Amino acid sequence: TDESRLSSVFCEKSQRLIDVQSFALAARYYSLSNLGLCTPLEELLEALRGERQEKNDIKTDEFMNNKKSHEVQVMSELIDSIASYYGIKQVIDIGSGKGYLSSFLSMHYNLKVYGIDSSNTNTHGAHERNRKLKKHWRVYESRARANLQSRKSEAVNDRTVKTEIKCESNTDEKPLNNNSNLQSQDQVTTQDSGVFTEIATSETSKQTEINLVAQTQSDENKFSETVLDIVNVLPADAVDIFSPSRCDCGELSEEEKARRKMASLQAKASKSSESNLYLPLTSYITAETELSDIIADLEDSIMVGLHTCGDLAPNTLRIFTAKPEIKAVCSVGCCYHLLSEQYENQEDCTEEVWGFPMCQYLKDEGWCCGRNARMSACLALERVAVGQMLPTESLFYRAVLQVIIEENYGVTKSDGHVGKVFSKSSSFLDYVRKSLKKLDLDDSQLSDSCIMDYYEKYKDRMNELEAFNMLKVVLAPCIEVLILLDRLCYLKEQDNIAWSGLVKLFDPVKSPRCYGVIALKKQSCP
Repeated sequence: TDESRLSSVFCEKSQRLIDVQSFALAARYYSLSNLGLCTPLEELLEALRGERQEKNDIKTDEFMNNKKSHEVQVMSELIDSIASYYGIKQVIDIGSGKGYLSSFLSMHYNLKVYGIDSSNTNTHGAHERNRKLKKHWRVYESRARANLQSRKSEAVNDRTVKTEIKCESNTDEKPLNNNSNLQSQDQVTTQDSGVFTEIATSETSKQTEINLVAQTQSDENKFSETVLDIVNVLPADAVDIFSPSRCDCGELSEEEKARRKMASLQAKASKSSESNLYLPLTSYITAETELSDIIADLEDSIMVGLHTCGDLAPNTLRIFTAKPEIKAVCSVGCCYHLLSEQYENQEDCTEEVWGFPMCQYLKDEGWCCGRNARMSACLALERVAVGQMLPTESLFYRAVLQVIIEENYGVTKSDGHVGKVFSKSSSFLDYVRKSLKKLDLDDSQLSDSCIMDYYEKYKDRMNELEAFNMLKVVLAPCIEVLILLDRLCYLKEQDNIAWSGLVKLFDPVKSPRCYGVIALKKQSCP
């Protein structure tokens, strides 16, 4: 039982940790990877695609770093599969940043993508990056097509050789069967080549591709009836979509709304001759945001978010459930430490919509994580496990700095942030002085010798700090489970959702925040 599993970990009287091994085993037991709550990515892709085949690959690491390339390729493939399943072409990328995912979805998958980010700097940078990328895109695409053509030819040749060898070995025994096999092999080769030709061309040839595949496989019409049975969801046409009334958030002036609508329509008109479109927009997104005020030609869409920060991830899910135009969502959150909590510091907060908890069960329980727990949830256990150790020295500097501030300035709580001062500091002394100035504290109150005395006093406890942080790393997946399951339970509580699940999208060593919250709405009855 849960109680027996934890009873040997902590002392009942003092609540102190007494068995580190049991603590680690209990933490592993409650990790998402061990609980068996995730839907395998390949299973979901298979369900969505049915008999359709994926597009040719383009190696995105030629214009992105390794981490971003991995994330964009995996997530865009899933998004395209969802878009194809619903037959929609519009994607809304929330917190789009520099537009890596948006650009790739637009150019590689011919989707119409609106990238919305709160930073005007990011929006401008995304415009420029997309403009430059378009110049080189045909080269990347033709290279990828050539590579796939080459692999396809090799596969065909290999099958032909194997068939010839088989024919020669069985010539005297079953000549009729051999002829039949050869004929069948020729048919498969011809059909495969036809399918490849369609895959390698533009999105406008998708129907031809489906017809060709149907010649050698089961009827495509069966796909819509059985596709989501693999992941145990309700029939896609079970009930009508729930259509809540829209709320006016009042964030934008009427003049600004008119300006944005005009800009969006002008952009659409100027790009109407293109099969794809990527339009970066600047807007601050909340749970009450009215998308039609930002996107004039809003239509059936998929809402996506790749590492949406803090409350933006739960707000993405809220928008998805509230807006009938949003048919699916694929959200990967990050920065759990920036989540707002309903039951934390209640006297200081006047918000009505919170980042945590989302689901009714945790609301009824009055559940609160606290900032320290949410900070721990951001740690990367898998990276530590492969030798990418925690930055112990910088954590030690930060811990001693807090002691200095409390004892010399009387500050026990502050909204200030030190940030990345450590990487810009030449020594502990330099770190402290730069940090104090950044926090608007008078560093002239402290002499160099006073600062260094603190360092000498605590330096022998650095190993203790490292051990403590390792325990936090071990516990990190358990806290992340709580946050992710809260979001999943929120989706399960909604009446208009056909299927929702957690999917491990990325390699956690490359991208520690690797889990996607994915949901598909029920389709309207014809």
